Amino acid sequence: MKTANRYDRWEWAGAFGDLGTLIPFVLAYANIVKLDPVGIIFVFGAAKIAVGLYYRTPVPVQPQKLVGAAATAQAGAFSPEAVWAAGLFSGAVWLLLGASGAIGLVARLARKPVTQGIMLGLGFSFMLEGLRCMQADWLLAGAGFLLALFLLGNGKIPAMLALLVLGVTWGVAASPPDWQEVGANVGLHFPRLLLLHIDDPAAAQGILLLALPQLPLTLGNAVIGIVAENNMLFPHRRLAEREVAISTGIINLVAPFWGGVPMCHGAGGMAGHVRFGARTGGALVILGSLLVVLALFFGGAITVLFALFPRAILGTVLFFAGLELALTAWRPGEGRSETGIALITAALTVWNAGVAFALGIFLAWATEKGWIRL
Repeated sequence: MKTANRYDRWEWAGAFGDLGTLIPFVLAYANIVKLDPVGIIFVFGAAKIAVGLYYRTPVPVQPQKLVGAAATAQAGAFSPEAVWAAGLFSGAVWLLLGASGAIGLVARLARKPVTQGIMLGLGFSFMLEGLRCMQADWLLAGAGFLLALFLLGNGKIPAMLALLVLGVTWGVAASPPDWQEVGANVGLHFPRLLLLHIDDPAAAQGILLLALPQLPLTLGNAVIGIVAENNMLFPHRRLAEREVAISTGIINLVAPFWGGVPMCHGAGGMAGHVRFGARTGGALVILGSLLVVLALFFGGAITVLFALFPRAILGTVLFFAGLELALTAWRPGEGRSETGIALITAALTVWNAGVAFALGIFLAWATEKGWIRL
């Protein structure tokens, strides 16, 4: 049974636990692919509100990471139309898999050690990415790390809110923004409803180079992984792979028409929300509402405001989100074979979650048949 959302200070703090992936990708899409940040932020906000109200657990809405990384790796390599084509194709695939029930057949192939390994590997991936971000300023990262470490067990002062204050204060002091530019861009900005005209080259580029490579990663991380994590953390508010696939499909089919980018429900995002206090979908509604307001009234200054937040603090947030996911996944006491499958799957997940999922299924099946002993 799904309980009601809460909107207390812990949900407010947990709402910001997933900024480590949102802010860098929004800046990259806006500056490199030349997508309108108003549309990106508005769609993310609306999707988070809808997901938070429907699931009522901290099910995140994140950028599809492989699509985002590939699309922004080189200036001019991908057009906005190619990104939108990737989103439409991705949305159609996941809606079809969910509505037909085919996703359930795929999910049933995954044994418990496989899902644990994927979650564990994703946790390690987030921790490594967090460390890479923290390299931008080890002094600030160290201060943020110690602050978070001290406050996470405090029970009174949410660690995420303290990190936000530290990050923004440091960012403003280190690189003061042009407040006149910010003020000039404050005003009502409505996202434009787009009549998409995607030519064949852009469609082929978006589908073949962006969407298709992302599909196995989404399966492992944003469908199998998020369902396993949610049901482990919130057994009284269980999810099914079918509904997660359908919601992934719907948000990606709607997003391009408002200038949005491909999105998914990443397991690391839930870990970030939970690590910093969230326990219900209220955190998603809070963050989504703030993003919608930001898009509507501060749309022209989004990239300036987001750039204030130091990369080192984002890395601290990512590190603790990854640690939370890894600790959630690891359950000592399993048999030797199950532990071996989980560890092998985790190691491969750091490289590619889709390959890890496929090989983990094979290893589980082979050990059950007695062909392999771990």
